Amino acid sequence: MLRLSPIVKMAENAAKRLKTDGSPVTIGTHNGHFHADEALAVHMLRQHVPTYAGAKLVRTRDPALLSTCHTVVDVSGEYDPAANRYDHHQRSFNTTFPGRPTKLSSAGLVYLHFGREIVARRLATAAAAATSAEDDPQVTLVYNKLYESFVEALDAQDNGIGAYDPAALAAAGLEKRFSDGGFTLGAMVGRLNPNWNDPAPASGGAEAQQAAEDARFELASRRIGEEFDRDLDYLAGAWLPAREVVAEAFARGGDADAEGGRIMVLRGQAVPWKDHLYTLEEAGGSAGRVLYVLYPEKPAPDAKWRVQCVPLSKDSFQSRRPLPEAWRGFRDEKLDEITGIPGGVFVHAAGFIGGNKTFEGALAMAKKALED
Repeated sequence: MLRLSPIVKMAENAAKRLKTDGSPVTIGTHNGHFHADEALAVHMLRQHVPTYAGAKLVRTRDPALLSTCHTVVDVSGEYDPAANRYDHHQRSFNTTFPGRPTKLSSAGLVYLHFGREIVARRLATAAAAATSAEDDPQVTLVYNKLYESFVEALDAQDNGIGAYDPAALAAAGLEKRFSDGGFTLGAMVGRLNPNWNDPAPASGGAEAQQAAEDARFELASRRIGEEFDRDLDYLAGAWLPAREVVAEAFARGGDADAEGGRIMVLRGQAVPWKDHLYTLEEAGGSAGRVLYVLYPEKPAPDAKWRVQCVPLSKDSFQSRRPLPEAWRGFRDEKLDEITGIPGGVFVHAAGFIGGNKTFEGALAMAKKALED
């Protein structure tokens, strides 16, 4: 039986504690420069938790106004789920997501308390079911994955936590080779704030200026919400169903085609396999075993096949065993001549992927690469 930690049980019960008189509730957050964490927190509540459907938003730092709000995020200096207060700026705050080291922001807090409900509702929709239990193992898988792949980065950025230990980077003498152009979720939201020299509204004074700022925040909340929803939809609708496909392919590691488990074949069609492969290897005590994954380019009898090298990690550009250097950068007949295997399509210049016109050819390429 799945047992939940006290903090998860507390988070799970958040929705059950919500009480309203049936009228739209009010969410409070701070005005001024806005950030990705409260923009996402507001989106998650409004779009995924029925109690907050149609919720009014108040952006202020006035304690008197905030005290009238049903729920307050990212301001007030209080973290009290029973009172619907979700701030993380107080000195004593050190709450993290279960199993993760990153201190939460308002996005992480709202996700901690409402994320299981959000995921369960989405999985129920995907399965055309009326409900999905929040302690279901599949809900837990997606709940944890969505935090690690999306929400945690916002928590870290808002709390000034870098992806790498700066002392370790300095000791290793590592420097960035190029600018990433600010292509992060936080930067995306940050660019929607007013510029310092944008003209103020021609009339209406402070009230009009606040309204203009609030409109920008609403845009930011919708924008980051779109990305959150896409990630949720992908994990529920594509990533999770792929787990069974990969597990079946991984279990065939003893087949003659698998070369002792070093080659994994996705026979029906390509699916997102990296996360699931690493998890299955770790669970089976065979980390690093699979070196090549074979899959058809499309689910059709005449589809070409790919030979992809398993990366050292999901986001790594380095492979456990790249395709032979002598094959790299060649195509078609020239590739056939070099490999001695007919039907070659290409091998990438970096050696992490190649292709053949048939499954038999792709398998032969993978087996020969193991001998190199």
